[in-house]
Amino acid sequence: MPLNDDRHAHFIRLLNAAHRRLLAYLVSLLGNRHDAEDVLQKASITMWKRFESFDASSVKVDDDFLSWACTVAFYEAKNFQRAAARSRLHFSDELLASIADERVGDLVNVSARAEALEHCLRKLDESSQRLVEAAYFEEGSILTLAAQLGRAPQTLYNRINIIRRKLAECVTARLAGGGAA
Repeated sequence: MPLNDDRHAHFIRLLNAAHRRLLAYLVSLLGNRHDAEDVLQKASITMWKRFESFDASSVKVDDDFLSWACTVAFYEAKNFQRAAARSRLHFSDELLASIADERVGDLVNVSARAEALEHCLRKLDESSQRLVEAAYFEEGSILTLAAQLGRAPQTLYNRINIIRRKLAECVTARLAGGGAA
């Protein structure tokens, strides 16, 4: 039974939002990015075929979808490993299941860390926010930025390192305190 257009768009949105985390999950299971990409492609097709069985009405749809998608990806990874006798790295089913359980928990925590980082970035002063944005989100390099600002590149590297430490401390405190930082 084909999915309606709204359900199709919803699936694409959920899969796109989870894509990077699913790929990281599969790389951790398979140890090879190329194999992980192949398995993710097969898993995506399987997810598409089975999406009607996914309950998209739940409150935490993104987390629920990620857990469901990880389960599908896990079984695709197991099938891939069984078929891939050529692979130098071959995990037993028990080890693969253990790694998979650990990684699913990590993936859920990534969302909380990303939210904490966004909060901490907003707390930076305006010049620090601009430097972080220029260093990480805009095309170019620290060398180019230093030339534009008329500063030594090492000065910017030092400042970015200080900002990184502040952000790391803020994120750690926010996660430990449940959002108090």
